[in-house]
Amino acid sequence: MELRQIRHFLAVAEEENFTRAAQRCHIVQSALSTSIKTLEEELDTALFIRTTRQVKLTAAGRTLMRSAELAMHHLDKGLEEVKAITSLKRGTLSIGSVQSLPPFINLPAALSTFLKGHPDFEVKLSQGSSASLNEQLLNQQIDLALMPLEEVAPHLANRIVACDSIVVAFFNTHPLSAHEQVTLAQLSDYPFIDFESGHGTRKLNDRGFSAQNLTRRIAFEVSDLDTLLNLVGENLGIALIPKAVVNQRSDLLCWREISDAELCWELVIAWLSNGRYDETVPDRPTAEFLSMLMAGL
Repeated sequence: MELRQIRHFLAVAEEENFTRAAQRCHIVQSALSTSIKTLEEELDTALFIRTTRQVKLTAAGRTLMRSAELAMHHLDKGLEEVKAITSLKRGTLSIGSVQSLPPFINLPAALSTFLKGHPDFEVKLSQGSSASLNEQLLNQQIDLALMPLEEVAPHLANRIVACDSIVVAFFNTHPLSAHEQVTLAQLSDYPFIDFESGHGTRKLNDRGFSAQNLTRRIAFEVSDLDTLLNLVGENLGIALIPKAVVNQRSDLLCWREISDAELCWELVIAWLSNGRYDETVPDRPTAEFLSMLMAGL
């Protein structure tokens, strides 16, 4: 049974005439008759009582008509909703993000721009760890997610939206201010303030020390950037964070480059696709927001 057969059946049932039904369906009458005959053969029952003057439904035909009308109502409604989404008239867009974004990624501004252009869309924003965002993407609970590149799950496509050098940040009276550059070995002598596992730059920082077989003492673990910066600002420890972030607190904090390690924080926006290297964005609203975000960088 095909959709066109159901439409043909409803046309004949409502018009009670093959000629008018054929005109309504924009096909020749012989093609309409063949379509109805094929449907009756598939159902193994007659659907119409045909006379020279009129066409009436059989009991089986009346039963099918009730179900067909309901099915076509839901189908037409579904088609209208799909058209509304693809034409960006209405729909839902869900965005996920790690908690600590660099200052040059203005996610609130991108969300505002999208909603101004598409006021009938419902936009949702949630924050969480990279592990949580990966799971939500794979389960199709969110459409896009901002997270570090090295924490993106397999089978997720991604596009780099930020790349910034990791530097050591410290209070402006800290002993490190006497150095032009520092090594990771030098840093291991001081207490650290870092993100909890699965948040921010923690994985990247841990990997840098592990590569040189170095250990460090983490005095404070936090889940958000503001708390981390405030702790560093109280001279309670040092932190490895993107350069652009430290520059926002240049009144209190200083930074130095790390001479013996290339640590670069790469932030991406990820989405579910046919594979990690397939950058096709499946839905137009998702593609529209991604375009807006990239244009604002």
